[in-house]
Amino acid sequence: MTERTRVVAIEDEVKRSYLDYAMSVIIGRALPDVRDGLKPVHRRILYAMYEMGNTSTKPHKKSARVVGDVIGKYHPHGDAAVYDALVRMAQDFSMRYPLVDGHGNFGSIDGDPPAAMRYTEVRMSKMAELFLEDIDKDTVDFRPNYDGSLMEPEVLPTPFPNLLMNGSSGIAVGMATSIPPHNLSELVDALLLLIENRNITVEEIVKVLPGPDFPTGGIILGREGILKAYKTGRGSITVRARVEEEEGKIVITEIPYMVNKAQLLERIAALVNEKKIEGIANIRDESNREGIRVVIELKRGVQRSVLLNRLFKMTPLETSFNVMLLAISRNQPRIFNIKELLEEFLDFRTEVVTRRTQFILRKSKERLHILEGLLKALDQIDLVIETIRASKTPQEAKAALMERFQFSERQAQAILDMRLQRLTGLEREKLEEELKNVRSKVEECLEILGSKEKLLSVIREELIRIKKEFGDERRTEIREEREELSVEDLIPLEDNLVTITYRGYIKRTPLREYRQQRRGGKGKKGISVVDSDFVEHIFHTSTHDWLLFFTNKGRIYWMKVYEIPEAPISGKGKNIVNLLPLEEGERVTSLLNVKSFSKDFNVFMATKMGFVKKTNLMEFSRPKRSGIIACNLEEGDELISTLLIRGGERIFMATRLGFVNAFPEGEVRVMGRVARGVRGIKLGEGDEVVSVGILHHGCEILFITEKGFSKRVKVEEFRETHRGSKGVIGIRLDEKVGRLVKALAVREDESIVVISNRGRSIRIKVKDISSMSRYAKGVKIMDVSQDEKVVSATVIKKDEE
Repeated sequence: MTERTRVVAIEDEVKRSYLDYAMSVIIGRALPDVRDGLKPVHRRILYAMYEMGNTSTKPHKKSARVVGDVIGKYHPHGDAAVYDALVRMAQDFSMRYPLVDGHGNFGSIDGDPPAAMRYTEVRMSKMAELFLEDIDKDTVDFRPNYDGSLMEPEVLPTPFPNLLMNGSSGIAVGMATSIPPHNLSELVDALLLLIENRNITVEEIVKVLPGPDFPTGGIILGREGILKAYKTGRGSITVRARVEEEEGKIVITEIPYMVNKAQLLERIAALVNEKKIEGIANIRDESNREGIRVVIELKRGVQRSVLLNRLFKMTPLETSFNVMLLAISRNQPRIFNIKELLEEFLDFRTEVVTRRTQFILRKSKERLHILEGLLKALDQIDLVIETIRASKTPQEAKAALMERFQFSERQAQAILDMRLQRLTGLEREKLEEELKNVRSKVEECLEILGSKEKLLSVIREELIRIKKEFGDERRTEIREEREELSVEDLIPLEDNLVTITYRGYIKRTPLREYRQQRRGGKGKKGISVVDSDFVEHIFHTSTHDWLLFFTNKGRIYWMKVYEIPEAPISGKGKNIVNLLPLEEGERVTSLLNVKSFSKDFNVFMATKMGFVKKTNLMEFSRPKRSGIIACNLEEGDELISTLLIRGGERIFMATRLGFVNAFPEGEVRVMGRVARGVRGIKLGEGDEVVSVGILHHGCEILFITEKGFSKRVKVEEFRETHRGSKGVIGIRLDEKVGRLVKALAVREDESIVVISNRGRSIRIKVKDISSMSRYAKGVKIMDVSQDEKVVSATVIKKDEE
């Protein structure tokens, strides 16, 4: 081992090498500079095009030539990486304000790749030229390129905040940036506000700079994410596609930023094929040069809002843009808030304008010095010419002029370089006019450099000019509140019949599956039941409603209708013990359909032994998975029925032996949940309550017996009695008719669904059932076999048909 050999621990060498690599990636490749908003590759592309004279007023040049200049002079990396950056700068769906004007195929929003660089042509956009407008006026520092043979700018003297205008994204080592694009007009307004008052808050900035403005438009949901990102430098913004509604169609006209349209359509198609989204008949992409137009044709009867919510939930039609305001400042990565980013640009612009003004002042003074010498020479032109003619060489003439007339070296050289035409009177006037203008320029520069207010005024005027020339309308709409999609938003709103069998099997079936028949029909094959099981409850409701399950033990449980498994008419359903935590021996005896909880409603409860009670609905407004007590019962009694009442209703109670007691609900006072209640009807031996209902104006009571007999009886035939009385005969029963199963309050324009213990169902119009006296037995509406009997029935309202 020689004396110069040095031993280094491998972990130290790895740490040092990796740190060097990380900083190279962070500073030299992946992150933008806070001043001009450009990464090195973009800056070098624009500078190379500027040097080539590839400006907006010149013909386009092959992209390959630009890429070659960039990698040959300034960016020693792969040509593919440089071309990819060049392509993105020309894409109007990637850049809010494209910096490259391209001819040819530069890719598409569908993810189509661009043509090879040998086919496409580019030139700087008019806006990109502003990046380099003052680069030759000592406005920024230059540094050697990678091999030291050329000089390149460290930053471009952009007159607008490009970092926020076009945004930026990049992944470095251990950090990443994600800055959304903004509207130029709004950015200028924010800068003007900052120039007026450097102490403004982020909230005040947001009033003129409300949020990102994406090139693809779309809708930002809510301002909370924007404000958080602007205050802290980190946040998440929800962006949704713009959708228009046409007859039987959903039309997508704008999609979220950076979403691939082709992949979006593939995702929707896949969800349709997997039956995760239903109701879509066809998808067509009618997009063209005018813009995006994706047409989704809907099947008949599909609820547009629910389908749209599913698309938002399950596809990139709604995405989150994660904001990270990270950029390079003074060769260090840093997270900024929105005000700090604007301040950084304003400070940079102040420096650029100051250096530009100093450069102009220096050049103006130099020119002023020359002009003064020329005019002085013209005043003594004969002597000057004589002195020059007397000299043998130009060097001798310069020295003679400097000695005899006290000209400086530069003035003397300018006199020697002066053309004879300057001796004319017109040329002298031009020199005097130029001298006047240059002196004015010097005074203006001195005024700008001597006054911060004047300097800021120059910046303000330039910003206003840029806004006037390049400003445009906002493309992305910002909605005040973010719409949180709940599970309910994804469920179609439709009418359902919920059925529960004696053994506890529950299901919901769309009402449209029940076809209407005339009385006396055989009915349609309904729920499949095992021996000794039959449908005990059938209930009409809507998917978004609450179902309140009251059990025979006086307890209550809650469930949304859409949480009940859907099954066809012939389907068995799911055992309710798998949905509700029922105790042993507990079964559901009554259900209430509640759209929303309100203190204006009461729950009227009735038991098998004839007791009734009234409890305010708000007592049941806090669902608990384990359920709560709704009514205390005597031993042997069961809760059989519940009603939702507002007040002033007339209640009727019907018994198994055909008695009906009708009384005002006001005779029952409001009680707490744990109360037992009071007697509603006096029962005879062997009798029990089977139905409780509300007698509305113009309705009738419809009776249904075990043997399938039914009749209607006008309400007027039931005299009003009082709570606790025996009531009057409602229907005459015998062995042929069977005992009473159900008594329903109906109107002539409604229908009923009747179900037997064999699972057969029939749907009949009420007007097809005869209206009779209280003492009549009724007519047969359902043909039941010898060992079959009717077990349940429910009413279908007219507006639910």
